[in-house]
Amino acid sequence: MPPHVAAATKNSRYNARVFLAPYWDEIFTQDTERKQTRAAAEARCAVMRETYTALGYQITELPRTDIASRADFVSAQLAL
Repeated sequence: MPPHVAAATKNSRYNARVFLAPYWDEIFTQDTERKQTRAAAEARCAVMRETYTALGYQITELPRTDIASRADFVSAQLAL
């Protein structure tokens, strides 16, 4: 991890919890805006999970469901 990233997470952390949208094969797509391959998208998710964990964040994985249900989940988790 680059030193500036480690320093930023130490000095600028505003919450210990992060919400992670996991790789989801059923909705994966490539187009002119999303050029990542399936393998790259899956690997990126794994790296994000590993990095957040190594930095001491509590990961809350978003459920694999429709957008409205995800929003409701986040609101409930944050007690909004």
